[in-house]
Amino acid sequence: MHHGQFLYQQVIDVINEMVTNELLTPGSKLPSLRKLAQQLSVSIPTVKQAYYQLEAQGRIYSKEKSGYFLSDQEKSALPKRCKLSVAPTEVNKQTLIEQVYEGIHSPHCAPFGIANPVAAMSNERVLAKMMRHALKQAGSQILEYGAMDGLERLKRQIAQRYLHMGMSVSMDDIVITNGAQEALAIALQCVTKPGEVVAIESPCYFGIIELIENLGLRALEIPVCPDDGLWLEDLEKALNDHDVRACICSTSINNPLGSVMPEYRRQLLLDILVAKGVTLIEDDVYGDLHFSKHRGKPAQYYASAGQVITCDSFSKTAAPSYRVGWILAPGFAAQARRFKRALSCSSSLINQWVLADYLASGDYERHLRKLRQRLMENKQKMLTCIRTFFPKDVRVSDPGGGCVVWLELGSNVDGGMLFKLAMAQGISITPGKLFSVSERFLNCVRISYGLPWNDEVEAHIKQLGTLVATLKSGEQDVADHH
Repeated sequence: MHHGQFLYQQVIDVINEMVTNELLTPGSKLPSLRKLAQQLSVSIPTVKQAYYQLEAQGRIYSKEKSGYFLSDQEKSALPKRCKLSVAPTEVNKQTLIEQVYEGIHSPHCAPFGIANPVAAMSNERVLAKMMRHALKQAGSQILEYGAMDGLERLKRQIAQRYLHMGMSVSMDDIVITNGAQEALAIALQCVTKPGEVVAIESPCYFGIIELIENLGLRALEIPVCPDDGLWLEDLEKALNDHDVRACICSTSINNPLGSVMPEYRRQLLLDILVAKGVTLIEDDVYGDLHFSKHRGKPAQYYASAGQVITCDSFSKTAAPSYRVGWILAPGFAAQARRFKRALSCSSSLINQWVLADYLASGDYERHLRKLRQRLMENKQKMLTCIRTFFPKDVRVSDPGGGCVVWLELGSNVDGGMLFKLAMAQGISITPGKLFSVSERFLNCVRISYGLPWNDEVEAHIKQLGTLVATLKSGEQDVADHH
């Protein structure tokens, strides 16, 4: 043992040496914990700690009941930057969204088309236990209508979470909603009227695009950097050229690129918008699913009342079917409550009660830590599979959080065609054209890694890679290809 060196670091050095000498290559299985412990005369926990360190760095990944494997450290090219829109666009995507939505939610398909990170790390037992406890504790009261703007106990827990981010939040500024989608709908109605222009990300989550269409708004697409989020110079130009009422974007983790806006850029974003009198609606649903050491502060942290409306949800972190989200709207809270009352009166009291208990118990934070770790592992496995099974010129994002990757397949590959062929083989993906109000991203797709990982998942990714290769070769009739 080298003087002053941790034992687990010696194990890491041995693995590094094996890689250098090509005794381990990408995809190779590492020695078992027991075998390596015997070879190096160290304890099994020491080897385990070393493997955990390497896994956290994305250098190795685990397969359930199979052991640890070496990751492919080769970086794929990131998706290209798209162009700034020349003018706002009338939105007409609902029919297409309906068609795709029905397909990706088919129970008979491998669900790569659904962004449901909780599926990667189920917490159903804990929630079931808390549901039983809530029913016993509250009795018939819990089956009644709840307060229109939300259960006070839950709002207090949410306010405490913001306090941990350095934000002093009034519970009066929080309105509980039916998921983030209702929160976004309320936020848009607070600050816009039909016919007005909203700046959106490009690519943008298709649920926001559908909302804009339903509210009779026009969209102005602002390109997103695969690393740092919204291109701020493009945003500035757009605001100078057009009368924009609101900007709606993911200040934390973009869906579908997975890019993370650094905190200093969130401050700059707010400065640009405030100077033009434009309200920021921040979609923060993936904020807790970051892969960095610390969670970034929402733009709301830097704002004064009336500048930012924050929308968030427990759907991506706790329970999608609970449909519990919230809107944090300093300066707009009274309007938000009125829209909430008009839209749905109140949200499920029993689900709010269970979530309040979940947060108060500390189990939610423990679950988040495990979920983030699992998603990081799944991302690395997904990127390794894509580099292994897809054509080499396919560009892929490297998400800083969340549960999806964005693939740019090449100019000669139609993402819509790939969607249809994949569905025919029982695999759902999301075609890129859903993520734009115009005809952008036709050669792109979004694929989720928010699911339990196993050999079947890898087999499906291999099938997708084969389909892409076949499409690139110009063979269109591949519906029966295996």
